[in-house]
Amino acid sequence: MALGYTLPSAVLVTSLFILRSYSLELNVSQAQAPTPDHDLVEFLQNFEYLGADQFFLHGATGRGLDAIAPELNQGGPPPLGGKLAALDPFTKDVILQFAWQKRVVDCPRPLLNISKQLFAEFANQAAGQTLSPPFDPYANTLNFLLASYGISEFAPPGYVRISPHLQNATLKTLVAGLLGVEFGQQAVIRAYLYERRNFLVFPYPVTVAEFTNSLSELGNRLGKEGTKSEGLVVPPSEGAEGKVSGNVLSADNDSLSYAKEPAAIVRVAYGRGNEAVPGGFFPRGANGRIARSFLTAAP
Repeated sequence: MALGYTLPSAVLVTSLFILRSYSLELNVSQAQAPTPDHDLVEFLQNFEYLGADQFFLHGATGRGLDAIAPELNQGGPPPLGGKLAALDPFTKDVILQFAWQKRVVDCPRPLLNISKQLFAEFANQAAGQTLSPPFDPYANTLNFLLASYGISEFAPPGYVRISPHLQNATLKTLVAGLLGVEFGQQAVIRAYLYERRNFLVFPYPVTVAEFTNSLSELGNRLGKEGTKSEGLVVPPSEGAEGKVSGNVLSADNDSLSYAKEPAAIVRVAYGRGNEAVPGGFFPRGANGRIARSFLTAAP
């Protein structure tokens, strides 16, 4: 199986086995009647697909799950716009690890858009102007990690929000494991960018720190839940214990992870500020009963 990047066969087999094992266990335990617990976890699987299949696998290998393990997509349509990114060897290695650390269970893949044109639209929204040339997440390592910064804002606060409400022991265990990996990946991305916070995002007259701040501000505007995301540099009064401006780990005033409601997450992911209007990364909307309920509730 040619991926354009050598992945040890043992790692590949182990990763797919874990994915299938979780899916089988959940299918058996949930039987034919999805529960509220199942609905909550299913909602966040949309964003596991977005990171694993779409952006990370395509960026590191030029291919997604369709080329590697199509059965894991559960009949979902092929993605739009994924391509190989011009990554340095170290980052390519790390991103490929991220891709295989994702877990997708018991949820058909939705139609996903990770085209460079879409990322350019989000970058324009964040900047408040049309960037020239258009922002291209696949052009280089820094751009790819800035785009990854945005994608990493979806799942972690969702897992924080749903975890206290789960009753099923299997799903509690799964979410606890997913939450740790999601926040770990987010921390790696933010730490890489923080080290380069004063670099210019060529060819724009904007630093990495300023770029991340604008992305987080856009997420807060679209999400409509107040401050639930922070950039890499904040005023000292808003930093940890009100003492530092560095903000590698985004957290609230009590140094606790932010939580987001499902509706707020899709408001951002759709790029519309409206959970009832699909678009952005999900041209037809996210899958699952929770996401679809937002669409059917639209006036």
